[in-house]
Amino acid sequence: MSYICDTLHNPLMTYAKTAAFTEEQQQLARVAKALAHPARIAIIQLLASKQTCISGDIAAELPLSRTTVSQHLQELKALDLIRGEIEGLTVCYCLNTDLLKQVHQQFTAFFIEATTGGACGPADACAC
Repeated sequence: MSYICDTLHNPLMTYAKTAAFTEEQQQLARVAKALAHPARIAIIQLLASKQTCISGDIAAELPLSRTTVSQHLQELKALDLIRGEIEGLTVCYCLNTDLLKQVHQQFTAFFIEATTGGACGPADACAC
């Protein structure tokens, strides 16, 4: 039970944990979470392969129900990774390529930083 006392006296516990991280770290985490489902990856790949906005039935292209696809589209739209414009009775979806390019640069920088330097690798004898 001592852990309860420790958390009650810890001043860092009084604000949202995400406030301790940079905006870029928070954005990368949000995007990673959004991309953590294969259906959302498939939707982005579908939109990228068409190289144009899709106003047809995206669910017809995926092995998922319309309701499920709609939920995944909403998740991607909430982060502005895709955009949906209403055209008459349909919604025209397309990628937000500007944001995707920004996220690509951020992830590239993240992985370069994470894979260079003095970190232990599989061939190294790590003293952990």
